[in-house]
Amino acid sequence: MSIPDYETCMLPLMNFVADGNEHLFKDVVDKLSKKFGLSEEEKQELLPSGSSFVINNRIGWARTYLTKAGLLKKTKRGYFQITDRGRDLLHTKPEIINTKMLRQFGEFVEFQGKKPEDNKDNSHEVYSENLTITPQESIDSGYSILKSALSDEILSMIKTINPKRFEKLVIDLLVKMGYGGSFKEAATVVGKSGDSGIDGIIKEDKLGLDVIYIQAKKWEGVVGRPEIHKFAGALLGQKAKKGIFITTSGFTSDAKNYVDSIEAKIILIDGVRLAELMIENNLGVSTQHIYEIKRIDSDYFDEE
Repeated sequence: MSIPDYETCMLPLMNFVADGNEHLFKDVVDKLSKKFGLSEEEKQELLPSGSSFVINNRIGWARTYLTKAGLLKKTKRGYFQITDRGRDLLHTKPEIINTKMLRQFGEFVEFQGKKPEDNKDNSHEVYSENLTITPQESIDSGYSILKSALSDEILSMIKTINPKRFEKLVIDLLVKMGYGGSFKEAATVVGKSGDSGIDGIIKEDKLGLDVIYIQAKKWEGVVGRPEIHKFAGALLGQKAKKGIFITTSGFTSDAKNYVDSIEAKIILIDGVRLAELMIENNLGVSTQHIYEIKRIDSDYFDEE
């Protein structure tokens, strides 16, 4: 058979992981390729960009969409498994799983850049794609989805590294953003202060005209006001007025409101923003392909 599209891959993928075990993506691709009866030539077929194999790309996107809908979840690096929601869906014995079906889940709707209330109800009603959008809008929408998926992958990877490696990641990011002077200078101060509530100090600029105090927490649970209050107190003890609190999780509304009410300037960076900053500053990511969008240079055609 020909290489199936990513929607066709969804139900076989769900059935394959229905055993509840953790599965390695590479193994899943191998098994499903055999199930689809793909030839060696088809398994080796590349995308037009040459960046990856077509079947890997399509199964990968099937996994991404199913994960966004809460039917699958990532476990350790490179592994994933079915969720309770996924098992419940399979118990209904669906004949097909596609994006129309996945739009019953609010998380998936939000992933596509729409609000959950845009769905009239949670039925499996037929969803018609907007065919009136321009090619530019289609590209922008696709880019947004790609970026969101990449952000999730980055955050998932960050959560697997040890605290020391996370500390270095924070250093690398801040230096790439223009703080701390050189990597060597930044590395000598972060994690050396030993002050309660402070993990490190970094220069605000290359000349060191001011310093910024850092707290970096590799947490699963949200960070509340008590932790921010402790950090603010540590800043006060150092007669400092600038700090950055970075976490792999998120912050409570009380924590966010608290930083707005105090004199010290504390920037809160949650896991989502951390991943976005890494993408913006090309840290931990590489450019896979560049598409140039060109337009007419009308000046060239003007009569002299």
